[in-house]
Amino acid sequence: MNRIQVAVNGNGVIGKRVADAIALQEDMHLAGICDISADWRIKVASANGYDVFSFDESSAEKMNAAGIEVQGVLQDLLARSDIVVDCTPKNIAAHNIAQYKKANLKHIVHGGEKHEITGHSFSAENNYQTAFGRESTRVVSCNTTSIVRTLTALKRAGLLKKARGTLLRRATDPWESHLGGIMNTLVPERDIPSHQGPDAQTVDPDLDVITAAVKVPETLSHLHYWNVQLTRRVTKETVLEALASSTRTAFINYSDGLSANNAVKEMMLGMGRPYGDMYEVAIWEDMLKVIDDEVFYAYLVDNQAIVIPETIDAIRALTELEINSEKSIKKTNRSLGIRKDFFSSQRSFG
Repeated sequence: MNRIQVAVNGNGVIGKRVADAIALQEDMHLAGICDISADWRIKVASANGYDVFSFDESSAEKMNAAGIEVQGVLQDLLARSDIVVDCTPKNIAAHNIAQYKKANLKHIVHGGEKHEITGHSFSAENNYQTAFGRESTRVVSCNTTSIVRTLTALKRAGLLKKARGTLLRRATDPWESHLGGIMNTLVPERDIPSHQGPDAQTVDPDLDVITAAVKVPETLSHLHYWNVQLTRRVTKETVLEALASSTRTAFINYSDGLSANNAVKEMMLGMGRPYGDMYEVAIWEDMLKVIDDEVFYAYLVDNQAIVIPETIDAIRALTELEINSEKSIKKTNRSLGIRKDFFSSQRSFG
């Protein structure tokens, strides 16, 4: 099989996970990973056997001084690639796109960039087909990914009328908790809707969704509370069945001792997930409540992991590796060990 050569630009929270996920795919090959740093993060990538590239000559000098073998600069990596996934910090990718276009490379950016950068925002279960063969797409943010996944599941079942959500957002990424974040306070976002609701509408303009957000002093995950008005009165079982139709949602329960995000994180570590990652949206089944034509529920979002499977599917869509979205999603889910049931002895897609 001729595998697609994929470049990853940026070796941070998302980039290192995207690189690891690409390495697991039978139809992709990691052409290399590019960064500007010469610290432990890029040293780990090198130790993992990945080809390391520097962003420029200045970065190369720092890497060489740190004992890191450098294969070249970004332009050299692009020359050996079919597509590039930009995982650089917010607002940086927009400046890199000119290089990707000059190299005639398909490219993927992430949710920190504006929708207008690519003109297409991606969620695998929602709009894989409209990304097929495009020059570029934007994989939406972790919170937006969870919103689109869950609301699309309700919409497919003909249940969704309008949705109102409150997001409790982690203060910073865990690895840099010592550098920033907040302590002993809560910070509500001034604007309602917060940006995640309009962002979800870049994927599906028909979603009637409004969000509000609060930054909280923890780093393990985001927590969402949702109040959704349904198109008709239905049972709780009908709603659960609709939410379960997404291949990337899974139910958790208070009755299993999973009453907080730290317990769920520990469960992921116990399952042997890399970094303790959770790719699924974890919905509390025994919290979900249906009253008349409204449903109330809450779920957890792993801000470091949820976009990883979406990115892998976006690579297949743009490069036309797989025309069928369900087949791509199944391949990705199997490779990452994504489950519908966290306690099943069998992987759902194994």
